[in-house]
Amino acid sequence: MPKAAVDKLDKDGEKVVKKTKAKKDPNAPKRAMSAFMFYSMAERDNVKTTNPDLSFGEIGKQLGEQWRGLTAEEKRPYEQEAEDDKVRAAREKAAYEKDGTAAPPRKKRGE
Repeated sequence: MPKAAVDKLDKDGEKVVKKTKAKKDPNAPKRAMSAFMFYSMAERDNVKTTNPDLSFGEIGKQLGEQWRGLTAEEKRPYEQEAEDDKVRAAREKAAYEKDGTAAPPRKKRGE
């Protein structure tokens, strides 16, 4: 037999109203990725092959340390990709806000 729903009360005895999270539109465009995200996508496999015993979180830490150690010149290609992605995201967002449809999904690297 199912239990009856119990109303939750706050410390003042007032009934607590639970806020519901708005559903995300599946047609909404993806946000722009940062330069670090482009770097981590490119280097994650290298870190995993050289350190197969690292956990997911430890791989992230390793990537962060490597990113901080890069020079501005070494970061430049990833920052350029991030700028290009920022333009793409702004274009898709404008189109989405205009008519409610997102642009077709972007191609993955190497396609």
